[in-house]
Amino acid sequence: MSSTTGTPSTRKTPDAPARTVRPLSGMAEDNGTITLRLEMPGVAKDGVDLEIEGGELRIRGRRNPPGAAARYLVRERPLGDYTDVFTIDETVDREKVGASMEGGILTITLHLREAEKPRRIPITAR
Repeated sequence: MSSTTGTPSTRKTPDAPARTVRPLSGMAEDNGTITLRLEMPGVAKDGVDLEIEGGELRIRGRRNPPGAAARYLVRERPLGDYTDVFTIDETVDREKVGASMEGGILTITLHLREAEKPRRIPITAR
């Protein structure tokens, strides 16, 4: 686990090109499963790249650029592709990582190794 946060995954500042945006994200842990959700509006499923290398989970999302003829009246979302990097430690089972994309939300599921899951210890009366 990360010594600074007490969780098996922490966020790392990516070395990203100038035209990238860090997606809004949230992370939760429940019963040995970590769920990471990232908001990536404008990104299709085939526009997402996920890779684990060493102790890093790298996420990239490519948005289709708006047409050159588009004239925005209001634009609150920054332009550019999405990128983020999370540090994961050895408690995460790299063979059991899953991902899905729906409605502009990328959901990544990380499972803890069996030996790392919390185990409830029963107390017996004497």
